[in-house]
Amino acid sequence: MGRWMTGLGLAVALLMPVTAWAHAGHAHKVLGTIAAVSDTQLDVKTTDGKAVVVLLDAKTVYRQGKTRADAKMLKIGERVVVEAEQAEGAKLMTAKTVTMAVPTPVAARK
Repeated sequence: MGRWMTGLGLAVALLMPVTAWAHAGHAHKVLGTIAAVSDTQLDVKTTDGKAVVVLLDAKTVYRQGKTRADAKMLKIGERVVVEAEQAEGAKLMTAKTVTMAVPTPVAARK
């Protein structure tokens, strides 16, 4: 009976959706480009082509490189790294920090 229970437990674990393994209170990183932006949410197209919606709130910190930035600087098509957390029972993550790429100086583009 012990082998049967072990096998059943392993089968259930392998068949569980990966999203069920994620847990609240854990920081997640989302890397990609901005697909859409509003005052309350950021839609990111990840590096593997998936769409991720992240909520923005008054506590979200914006950076451009290491410099503090403003939410108004977020532009569609810009690369971002978002560190977000998902609250217990919440369906969407809330951004803690949104880091934008530092613009390349004009002289370096030539």
